[in-house]
Amino acid sequence: MGLITFYVLILSLLAPISTLSSPLQDPNLVVQHVHRSINESRRNLGFLSCGTGNPIDDCWRCDKSWEKHRQRLADCAIGFGKHAIGGRDGKIYVVTDSKNDDPLNPKPGTLRYGVIQKEPLWIIFAHDMTIKLKEELMMNSFKTIDGRGANVHIAGGPCITIQYVTNIIIHGVNIHDCKQGGNADVRDSPDHYGWRTTSDGDGISIFGGSHVWVDHCSLANCHDGLIDAIHGSTAITISNNYMTRHDKVMLLGHSDSLTQDKNMQVTIAFNHFGEGLVQRMPRCRHGYFHVVNNDYTHWEMYAIGGSASPTINSQGNRFLAPNSHDSKEVTKREEASENEWKHWNWRSEGDLMLNGAYFTPSGTGASKSYARASSLSARSSSIVGSITANAGVLRCRKGSRC
Repeated sequence: MGLITFYVLILSLLAPISTLSSPLQDPNLVVQHVHRSINESRRNLGFLSCGTGNPIDDCWRCDKSWEKHRQRLADCAIGFGKHAIGGRDGKIYVVTDSKNDDPLNPKPGTLRYGVIQKEPLWIIFAHDMTIKLKEELMMNSFKTIDGRGANVHIAGGPCITIQYVTNIIIHGVNIHDCKQGGNADVRDSPDHYGWRTTSDGDGISIFGGSHVWVDHCSLANCHDGLIDAIHGSTAITISNNYMTRHDKVMLLGHSDSLTQDKNMQVTIAFNHFGEGLVQRMPRCRHGYFHVVNNDYTHWEMYAIGGSASPTINSQGNRFLAPNSHDSKEVTKREEASENEWKHWNWRSEGDLMLNGAYFTPSGTGASKSYARASSLSARSSSIVGSITANAGVLRCRKGSRC
């Protein structure tokens, strides 16, 4: 069997049966079918690192010598965060010490020492490790945290904060069970530290940050959000992540009254929103949000929500509704009457709705507004299963493709 023929066969297996074609379809069978296709894709599509239709992965995963060309990853970003170069133009810094986290006077060899430096750095890990931070990891600009080649967990303590800095890449890291920190001095550069009040307990907190790319991370079970972006943050791409076991997944925009977030632009692409998720995938305020080619297999309340008139452009996603009749709607408008939210620009184009899922559109469809919420060309929702098959942390070993 030729590769093209086999690829077509695999994609045909991954294309879910739409509930619109059969009103008598058993919801449990729909759920089983989608989960079976996801598992099949994870088992069988590993060899298709080249030509998957996922433009990020196709840019770098074909290279068996990826560990010698790590910084080429920075040229593979898409979406509003595509200009995030991280530590591309700097030296390689190797984390060797996972145990001795000192928030005020970090030691060379620790992750904290690397991320606070002033110069660009591409940070990698010497071996598998779990890092339990004592306080928030305050990142400095032009840094990449690259977990490829090791099994890296940041877990059990406060996690990552990107505050008033720019050009950050976080790739290939397990981030979970993050706790609140604060009421302590924390260093954020070699020549500055400051008193931190109580943190939210996010997995990744972006506060006034720009040019940020979070790719191929696995996130779960944090105190507040898995990824939150607030206070004028913008130029962000959140891609290829696998998110599970969490309530309020992603907040984009601080409050209805903070108009500083009106220029926020965020791309959410190729992610798998998986088991145990409840709401906010994402929950948006004010800005412009491109939600494209994601796989939504679980939510308890809703998937995409917002307030304060955000523009939401949903394209080519696959939405599998829960069996609960009260939770079929993908969308939720917060803190507004219909007379108000009917003017918000929310649209669904080419999304695949399964098990009774439905998206409630609104707005006049102003082309100018959606132009500001468009960041890449959407693929067909029929191949979402394949292009998200390897969402989350990849198994990367030297000398072979990830």
